[in-house]
Amino acid sequence: MAKKKVLLMGKAHSGKTSMRSIIFANYLARDTTRLSPTLDVEHHHVRFLGDLVLNLWDCGGQDAFYESYFERDRETIFRSVELLIYVFDIESENPEKDFDHFCGVLEAIEENSPDARIFVLVHKMDLVAVEDRETILEERKRLISESCMSCGVENFQCYGTSIWDETLYKAWSEIVTNLIPNIGLLETHLNNFCRICDADEVVLFERATFLVISHAQASDEEKKEDSALVPHTKRTQHFDPHRFEKISNIVKQFKLSCGKAQSQFQGMECRNSRFTAFIDAFTANTYIMVIVSNPHVQTAATLLNIQNARPHFERFIPRI
Repeated sequence: MAKKKVLLMGKAHSGKTSMRSIIFANYLARDTTRLSPTLDVEHHHVRFLGDLVLNLWDCGGQDAFYESYFERDRETIFRSVELLIYVFDIESENPEKDFDHFCGVLEAIEENSPDARIFVLVHKMDLVAVEDRETILEERKRLISESCMSCGVENFQCYGTSIWDETLYKAWSEIVTNLIPNIGLLETHLNNFCRICDADEVVLFERATFLVISHAQASDEEKKEDSALVPHTKRTQHFDPHRFEKISNIVKQFKLSCGKAQSQFQGMECRNSRFTAFIDAFTANTYIMVIVSNPHVQTAATLLNIQNARPHFERFIPRI
């Protein structure tokens, strides 16, 4: 069992604890209003993919706490960090101070954990008018990039997020997959499984959080081969780039509803005129979704492929 230290930092009331509670504690977005502000540092051990434990340090964002983080507790807070997740409130009344704190955190990370991976979340994007979101987010990313460069940090990833839509799942899926060893090997096996099933797409979700771990989709060559072998057959095009995260959000809420009704969610099958989606419990720590638009692929064949693939994937899905 491996423990990975993850720092969650940002100003007070930026939404750090709310997003953590939604992803790891099964809160609904509307329930986060009853959460209290974090005082000092709260430690949470979160199990992910069975044997990976995230040692999550949720750091209070009040100014007095930052003085302690940067001085008395500097080494304790910033030593042996695997991931830093820094949260900006897009509607902050004092962005200058936010960036001062951010630069201080970057300097402490560079000093104590120079190999830590850095993620920046520009949060509460739902409070920005839809037509202005892209422009405002790009401007904030530019300022963040300038701050990182001034502190000697070249590698970081930045996402706009909100607890009210799929962007939160998108960002956290990207974050946690950075902690999974041999993710490339997993993607290779998933691509092979996608080809064997003659599926359009295959998506692997972590069982507890329903975050996306990996996905595969049919190549352009396979699509052309389908059209040549079976006339009048054309794979469904999926244009929504956030479709996996939307499904994460929807299915997790459905799972929670099942739990409140004292029922256990095992899986589901959704069918329409264009494709069939199978979501099923897969390995001990994952769910799988298989999308099939080829009408000549029988349901029983897809379900049998999922069943037969379970022991194969169980052997190499990372056990830290």
